[in-house]
Amino acid sequence: MTVNLTKIYTRLGDDGETHLGDMSRVAKVDPRIEAYGTVDELNAQIGVALTTAGMPQQYVAWLRQIQNDLFDVGADLSVPEAPAKDGEAAKERLRVLPEQVTWVEERCDEVNGALEPLKSFILPGGTAAAAQLHVCRTVCRRAERRTLLVKNFNPEVVRYLNRCSDLLFILSRGANAGEEPLWQPGRFR
Repeated sequence: MTVNLTKIYTRLGDDGETHLGDMSRVAKVDPRIEAYGTVDELNAQIGVALTTAGMPQQYVAWLRQIQNDLFDVGADLSVPEAPAKDGEAAKERLRVLPEQVTWVEERCDEVNGALEPLKSFILPGGTAAAAQLHVCRTVCRRAERRTLLVKNFNPEVVRYLNRCSDLLFILSRGANAGEEPLWQPGRFR
């Protein structure tokens, strides 16, 4: 799939509407726009994570793959499912696939298998890399919630975002290398 962007500003959104991937027009506050806009924010936060000191090298390639997959997620969300018309086959669109979810699950299992079992909730923080991965995790959870407000979404998108937030949590634990800031209930009462 080739994408050619020759002009960045179009003035088509000046009235508070934008085009979806199927060229239909919706308000910029439409749940679909909110969902893939939050996915875009997550992608930008992962970009920051990739520049963060102390990011384990093993995670860098994975985070880059997730960034690419998040463009797939955004593309999926940007085009509503459409039924075939009058005997024509529905136009094939880029959709998130179960294999993408499985890949994230495999990374979760790989990293989590090397971590100590949790003994308390973890406070976001620790190393700079872990703290940024926690920011990514919370934005990912918001993207998942926003997607649930979209009509007729691909269920694989929610599965992908759900597993991705799990992976970001697990990676933050790994980036802290066992020195995790733990919640101590009622400690400062």
